[in-house]
Amino acid sequence: MNLSSFYPVIGTAEVARTADFYRTYFRFETTFEADWYASLRLSSNPEFELAILDYNHPSVPPDGRKPIRGLILNFEVDDVDAEYHRLVAAGLPMDLELRDEDWGQRHFITHDPNGVLIDVIRVQEASAEYQDSYIVPGDVRMSHEQ
Repeated sequence: MNLSSFYPVIGTAEVARTADFYRTYFRFETTFEADWYASLRLSSNPEFELAILDYNHPSVPPDGRKPIRGLILNFEVDDVDAEYHRLVAAGLPMDLELRDEDWGQRHFITHDPNGVLIDVIRVQEASAEYQDSYIVPGDVRMSHEQ
């Protein structure tokens, strides 16, 4: 398969409110907007896209017409501390306060109007316990028995 693009689509009854959230707090810009769909891209890096869709739209198969559940969006950034302080000052609730993790992340978690968790991350060196868990590109370790 030769992909030309890949992006998540958030199914919601609140398309406009959700799109506004990502424009306001995460600097996405609109590339297409209707009452049932919004296509967004990150203003600083247009390769990163996100779409918002009314889950009741007829283009969605009947079995899929449900609001989003269980999704976490990871946003890797250069300065997680600055993003944390910016978003706290803007009034976003924090589901997980800024902290370091042994597996090699400094991060915090907030959420969008639909309850989609947003994990804002800076990658850092992992503890010795997790060093061997990382696979270097080209490394052909097998994780299961043959």
